[in-house]
Amino acid sequence: MLVEGPVEVVLEDGSTVVSDRWLVALCACRRSRSYPFCDTSHRRRVRTSPDARSPDARSPGAGQTGAG
Repeated sequence: MLVEGPVEVVLEDGSTVVSDRWLVALCACRRSRSYPFCDTSHRRRVRTSPDARSPDARSPGAGQTGAG
């Protein structure tokens, strides 16, 4: 979420974080290592369990040969 700054954010534990920048990106997904500010961690997708599907099963029409 983009917010025009400067901003003062009060966290759940009562602590306050301040940014004097003119535009601030706040984290809404809680993946950021610099929470409450966004560090684009939401862009990195890491699978927590292996994908059971084979590479052929992911693309439509895979494994089909020719037009009959």
